[in-house]
Amino acid sequence: MCGIVGYIGKRQAYPVLIKGLHRLEYRGYDSAGVALINPAGNLNVYKSQGKVSDLEDTAQHQDLTGSIGIAHTRWATHGEPNFRNAHPHLSQFGRLAIVHNGIIENYAPLREKLWQNGRTFKSDTDTEVVVQLIEYLQEKQQLSFQQSVQQTLQMLQGSYAIAVLDKNQPDTIVAARKGSPLVVGVGDDELFLGSDASPIVEYTNRVIYLDDEDMVVLHRGTGANTSEVSIDLMTVSGDRKQPRIEQVSLDVSQLEKGGYDHFMLKEICEQPQSLRSCLQFARRTLAGEEAEGIFTLLESSQRVLITACGTSWHAGIVAKYALEQMVRVPVDVDYASEFRYRNPVITRGDTVIAISQSGETADTLAAIEMAKNQGAKVLSICNVIGSSIPRASDKVIYTMVGPEIGVASTKAFTAQVSVLTMLALLWGKRKGTLSAARCEDLLKEMDALPEKIQQVLNQQPAIRRMAETLSFASSCLYIGRSYNYPVALEGALKLKEISYIHAEGYPAAEMKHGPIALISQEMPVVTIATASDIYDKLVSNVQEIRARQGRVMAVVTEGDTEVVRMADCYVEVPRVSECLSPILNIVPLQLLSYYVACLKGCNVDQPRNLAKSVTVE
Repeated sequence: MCGIVGYIGKRQAYPVLIKGLHRLEYRGYDSAGVALINPAGNLNVYKSQGKVSDLEDTAQHQDLTGSIGIAHTRWATHGEPNFRNAHPHLSQFGRLAIVHNGIIENYAPLREKLWQNGRTFKSDTDTEVVVQLIEYLQEKQQLSFQQSVQQTLQMLQGSYAIAVLDKNQPDTIVAARKGSPLVVGVGDDELFLGSDASPIVEYTNRVIYLDDEDMVVLHRGTGANTSEVSIDLMTVSGDRKQPRIEQVSLDVSQLEKGGYDHFMLKEICEQPQSLRSCLQFARRTLAGEEAEGIFTLLESSQRVLITACGTSWHAGIVAKYALEQMVRVPVDVDYASEFRYRNPVITRGDTVIAISQSGETADTLAAIEMAKNQGAKVLSICNVIGSSIPRASDKVIYTMVGPEIGVASTKAFTAQVSVLTMLALLWGKRKGTLSAARCEDLLKEMDALPEKIQQVLNQQPAIRRMAETLSFASSCLYIGRSYNYPVALEGALKLKEISYIHAEGYPAAEMKHGPIALISQEMPVVTIATASDIYDKLVSNVQEIRARQGRVMAVVTEGDTEVVRMADCYVEVPRVSECLSPILNIVPLQLLSYYVACLKGCNVDQPRNLAKSVTVE
């Protein structure tokens, strides 16, 4: 992985490809490259370690002509992040160029077989094996470009999204996907490829989402017919398919920083608006035509299994508290990467709730496919319309917060928790385990959350001062209880992701069972200590920290006196019911991590080694 762009049409391809790569920078990457077929039929490949801007510097004095091309940003899986392993990769005799996201699991035996048949390799990647195999089949079996790609794909094990050029067919791109997203954009006499719609929406809002094991041939007419383009869609096994063109509502302005220094800060600060949009859409979904189907699916459940990764997993833990308290249904929460391999006990009475911002998380997608094969029903919570996980699910609720560009997830978390909490409220009301009056009170409180988040955002100067203290730490603990234990986990994750400070989240009472050994004057402890039924218990935990000279940084409810008296620094949040507090309490922790990372000079939007959409294991 990480990002693919392609173009075929009448305009010069290079500017489209470069702009598309910039649009995909949010996904995280370590090298970039572009392949173009110029009017003379030459296949030119330029690539660079580092950023897309480094690629532009490398390519600026080269031949960049041509109206067909493919481009790539790479997040290293096989081989170091360097020039030789950057995409696109050329075949041995320079006829073909390929870009690839995913992992080819059987690349080693294929590589060995190709080597025995005289092929040499210039990189350490699994991707180069694919392009060498395509060219080998073209030569040895006299297969066409399309046939050789098709036969190669049938030999691959693993995941892929690929786009391939053949200089002998300078008006064709062949592309395919399995387990890694790929979208075709349909313009006026031009066609586009993208790992998602973000590189495409500037030119067209009409897209074709490829399904797993789809292959597409994008062709441009020749001679007097160069303005004509065509799309030939089929499965890898050769069955013809009719392309289904859909419209995307993504606005290009949503892909810009809008005056903010970083996308992450923009996305934190737009949470009042994004959450309002999310709540409105979720309420319509859970009261409209889809509602009966969603609740019928849930009400047939003997157990709920929540599966997700990273930030979405933390949202799932909040959902466990809400569902068990309000609906009285047993809930298990699993990392998707563990769920799919631990041979879980799944029955036809189970419902899986899969949570993913991108809708393309490879482990989560594999987990729900396994669950479906064992008879479970699947409800997904997702932000990206048309992505793989919703299409693989029985039902979906979209969070509708717009694109999230910063690698460290912020508005997606508040939206996921909000949707899951609303789901628990309305399901509990239907079931009778939550009174109608209490449900309506909490829904009204949810409607007021955007305004309360804005009150927290107004305290950025105080949070920035807290960050000045935390930025000198080498390690940090985050503690919370009940609904705010997963908030501690998420706060710690945010700090790790973008500031590279080691941080761990714990249930506050577990501190005595090991982590308290770490407490000293050099160890900050971030405490989520807002009003709750067990507030007094958490006060005792803070006293234990102070007794060992630990430094306490606290998130407290307005008007708090007990924790404030013991804290070295604190930020106040408006009062809210405990079950809704994670939506509010995470916001100061997001800002805290952001300002720490800025003070340390870190790349906030593109932290090292991370990718936004994790489409490989």
